Amino acid sequence: MNKRKLSLLALSISLVTGQSLAAGFQLNSQSATGIGRAFSGDAVIADNASVLSRNPAAMAMFDRKALSLGLTYAEVDVTIKDVSYGPIDYGSEPDAADNKVIPNIYYIHPINDAFAVGVAAFSNFGTGTDISSLNNSGKPITPVDLFGKTEIVTSNLNLSLSYRINQQFSIGAGLDLIYGEGTLKRNGQITDNPLSETTLVDVEADGWALGGIVGATYEINDKNRLGISYRMSPTFKADGKVEYQGQAYDEIHIPLPNIFQVAGYHELSPKWAVHYTAQHTSWGDFEHITVTGSAPDATVKSYQWQNSWLFSVGGTYQINDTWTARAGYMHDKGVVDEISSLSIPDSDRNWYTAGASYHLNKNATIDFGLAFVRGEDVEVREMSGIPGIGEVVGHTRSDAIYYSMQYSHLF
Repeated sequence: MNKRKLSLLALSISLVTGQSLAAGFQLNSQSATGIGRAFSGDAVIADNASVLSRNPAAMAMFDRKALSLGLTYAEVDVTIKDVSYGPIDYGSEPDAADNKVIPNIYYIHPINDAFAVGVAAFSNFGTGTDISSLNNSGKPITPVDLFGKTEIVTSNLNLSLSYRINQQFSIGAGLDLIYGEGTLKRNGQITDNPLSETTLVDVEADGWALGGIVGATYEINDKNRLGISYRMSPTFKADGKVEYQGQAYDEIHIPLPNIFQVAGYHELSPKWAVHYTAQHTSWGDFEHITVTGSAPDATVKSYQWQNSWLFSVGGTYQINDTWTARAGYMHDKGVVDEISSLSIPDSDRNWYTAGASYHLNKNATIDFGLAFVRGEDVEVREMSGIPGIGEVVGHTRSDAIYYSMQYSHLF
């Protein structure tokens, strides 16, 4: 890997390395305040600069410069067990994913009463599992095309602009410069004959892509407001080491979904507020991972997922001038349709979250967020392309605990 690749890799690691604990391989870890309220209302609450990750139009609600710096630690528990083909038992992998540290940064700069600009660095997508240990089972035949390492990580660098049309209505748009890195490895001994050792997929690639986001906010009055946004994601293309079935390719193509969301915030009293979000993600666009180049184009993996919704609701309570408490619940629908995968486990998930803000003074706040993410036990049936093997059956579950802290400052 040349120096340019090494520098890009270092940038990616410094921004985010993540294991998905939302539908598909979508991440929900953009802020401590968001985690504490299950991201309910996050596209319109605008209590700190992290609103940039959800809706650029909400920058219009800031009359002062705002900075937010956050860090999330994800304690991930992905279990893949009782994997078998017919009478052959390949065993289990009780620890298929690593714990992760996920940072973020946001800055909003009002230009005048009408315009504001913002910059941000965060992530929307990431997944990482390693079940290559199942290849070392000493069985007469092994589906090495299903057992291996899978990691997809994106880092989103965002530049946004908002415009206040009038006292109630604001719009915004942003450009996403997305850096991504993908690792896919499928290799092992197909049969108990040592000569059957083979490498089917060996990918270590990275690259850049462009996406964007548009949004709007409607402030009904100073106690009630609504927000809407639509994030357009590209088909990500990465180059580097791209080998599939003994052929060298130039690029690997990974389609990313678009994200649409609506959110609301309602202050019921000086102490209480409620908020909510409905979000649609076009995971139906994630059909195939393909490779292109000097050899004929090929499909490495087909998923054919379905579009998904998540719904969240939460509340905020102003305890006193120093402390604010929040809590939330989210139901996140899984994306798997007819084709499931051992390498990217998925199911419906429930989020139970709580958080608090400690106001150091009128300009500085420390935020805390805690989320318990609970998936479901899912039976996975996946077809192997290895001759002599058909449908492989396994059982998966993905749980996590998120611990998040954030510092926000108004200038």
